[in-house]
Amino acid sequence: MSSFDPADPLGIDDLLDPEDLAVRDTVRNWAADRVLPHVAEWYEKGELPGVRELARELGAMGALGMSLKGYGCAGASAVQYGLACLELEAADSGIRSLVSVQGSLAMYAIHRFGSEEQKQTWLPRMAAGEVIGCFGLTEPDHGSDPASMRTHAKRDGADWVLNGRKMWITNGSVAGVAVVWAQTEEGVRGFVVPTDSPGFSAPEITHKWSLRASVTSELVLDDVRLPGDAVLPEVTGLRGPLSCLTHARYGIVWGAMGAARSCFEAAVEYAKSREQFGRPIGGFQLTQAKLADMAVELHKGILLAHHLGRRMDAGRLRPEQVSFGKLNNVREAIDICRTARTILGANGISLEYPVMRHATNLESVLTYEGTVEMHQLVLGKALTGIDAFR
Repeated sequence: MSSFDPADPLGIDDLLDPEDLAVRDTVRNWAADRVLPHVAEWYEKGELPGVRELARELGAMGALGMSLKGYGCAGASAVQYGLACLELEAADSGIRSLVSVQGSLAMYAIHRFGSEEQKQTWLPRMAAGEVIGCFGLTEPDHGSDPASMRTHAKRDGADWVLNGRKMWITNGSVAGVAVVWAQTEEGVRGFVVPTDSPGFSAPEITHKWSLRASVTSELVLDDVRLPGDAVLPEVTGLRGPLSCLTHARYGIVWGAMGAARSCFEAAVEYAKSREQFGRPIGGFQLTQAKLADMAVELHKGILLAHHLGRRMDAGRLRPEQVSFGKLNNVREAIDICRTARTILGANGISLEYPVMRHATNLESVLTYEGTVEMHQLVLGKALTGIDAFR
């Protein structure tokens, strides 16, 4: 019998094949080299310098549109994509958000609902990180209720003219293309919008206290004129953006456990080295109880993410199951981070340690791609058959 591994107490690595492990280790090593030495400074300054260079490196690694097939995408499994999200968010939620919005939202929308011309035009360059994408759904007054969006698109001859505002858009200010959802006479439609289009602007949102090492923007569309073929032809209605969100939420199920793992590991190392009352605090029962509870929730969450990944690879993953995973894993990740902060004491608020950075980032992760309340109601409807959204 193999010895107990504190880093993998349930032996979850036994569920991974050599290719899975290679993907995980490649992303982990990249994050250790390119993100971890700098991310505290980026976070403190509230910036993500060199984001375009980082995107090209992620593209060269195959991490952009990772689970999509063709058009220069890696065609990786859902589990491999999840492992990449875990390792990226173990570095910082902002880096995982960059990858998620690029691949699971912007690229996924074009890949699933776009024309062949749209796919050929955008996906190879986005997969390589040469073009960064963003995804415009949330509005200043409409987040959880996208059906009430005010952004609209009207036909003008052979063209479309878009007007409206989108808010809290990751990658917006550095994007070369935006997938924007708007009301039309036919229902909600998606549009592929080059960001150099006249009337399009993306002012960056500042003064954030979460996701500070991430580009967050508003999208402003003032009479943006697009050709008729800018619309995504294969979907009408909210099914389009909501299916993209399901794909992105899946990545969060894994990513949140990366942030939790980083805080847990910091707490374990601190508990073994920090001495009080003549002994390491890891030798006290109350501290060990905290560490044991953190380990249980961390590895249960990773097991849940792995299970959902296998279901996605088998084509059997339901949106309600993704809500299950996002609700549980983000909520537990925040609790793990907060408990880690108590073990580190005052040092827990210092950027010399990752704990407070992850804790504040996860407050945003808790909200985007569906708030706690929305996922509770998704599960409530699935359990009772009664719609309680309104």
